[in-house]
Amino acid sequence: MTDSVIDRRRRGRAAWLLLLLAPLCAELAFSAVSMPIMWLAFPFLIPMYGLGVLVIRELVIRSGGGWPSLLLMGLVYELAEDGLGLQALTSPVLYNAAEWGPRVLGLNLTYWESQVGYHLTFSVLIPVMITNLVFPELRAEPYLRRRGLIISGIAAALGIAMLKIVFTSTTDPGYLAPLPFLVGLVAVMGVLSFVALRILPRRWPAAAPPVADRGGTGPPVPPPPVAALIAAAATLIFLGLLMPGDPMQGPAIGEGSFVLLPMTVAAAVAITVAVLIVRWHNAGMSDRHRIWLAGGALVAHTLFPIVTTILHPVDQLTTTVALTAGPAMIVVTVLLLARLAAVTGRRSGQLSPADRSQPLRF
Repeated sequence: MTDSVIDRRRRGRAAWLLLLLAPLCAELAFSAVSMPIMWLAFPFLIPMYGLGVLVIRELVIRSGGGWPSLLLMGLVYELAEDGLGLQALTSPVLYNAAEWGPRVLGLNLTYWESQVGYHLTFSVLIPVMITNLVFPELRAEPYLRRRGLIISGIAAALGIAMLKIVFTSTTDPGYLAPLPFLVGLVAVMGVLSFVALRILPRRWPAAAPPVADRGGTGPPVPPPPVAALIAAAATLIFLGLLMPGDPMQGPAIGEGSFVLLPMTVAAAVAITVAVLIVRWHNAGMSDRHRIWLAGGALVAHTLFPIVTTILHPVDQLTTTVALTAGPAMIVVTVLLLARLAAVTGRRSGQLSPADRSQPLRF
């Protein structure tokens, strides 16, 4: 078997892993805990989640961008899902999002804040990071050929369209976001994509070394378990401040303008932890730290629906699934990440310093 055939197979496996990890991390490890129907819906999530994240990752890699570009394209992905597909950003009915907090110019702001933080972390950053750790030699390489990228992009767009055609036809029948909002949203997504793929790669290219390698300094990197606890605490605080345990009961904390306080605290927590992680990266954060960070966040975000299901029970089936499948999912997550940590630990001695400091490996 030639090296080119092996290389194509590795790229294909990496693409499939990311394709599956995005909906697994975003939905099955969260929504499926309190909504068992999500297990049956999993195949339909792959075009929207898996292909969507795969496409933005490919675009960032081809543009030469690093983590800032991926973050901005993750925002574009979230706007496409919630603004164009579900249209939950403006819907007064879907998920009861209009009752979560303030509605400004027709936008459900509390809902949007919760989804931006959630999807950037669990739909985009963690799946991409884990895939990079499994296939380190491909972290700065495209997985797809041009034709594959085009087909994946079309399929992802169709997946987002199907959200409106199939899903909201029963959950929010007859609703269509205002045309000015849709036009403006597409324009904003276009501008963000241009900045992410054309401007940011010039300032933060993927080949740029971290600040520490250029003589910069950063705070000491904490032990991996401490990093995991920080990620877990930040996840629980962020979700707990913004996402209602029972969406039909309004905001998670407070009423009226008071909801702005938990929104501000949640944003501050997210930004603080993001800054810490960037500084740890610049100070030489290891792959082991990255795995523990991902583990802390993933365990906490599965724990959240388990707790909310106990506090706000819907029916016996939902409670039973939450108390059985939820803990099982946490155990599987920990075991798989422990296996990944063992593999990367054995492999780390074979990588050059440059390979260990790629900006896309969060």
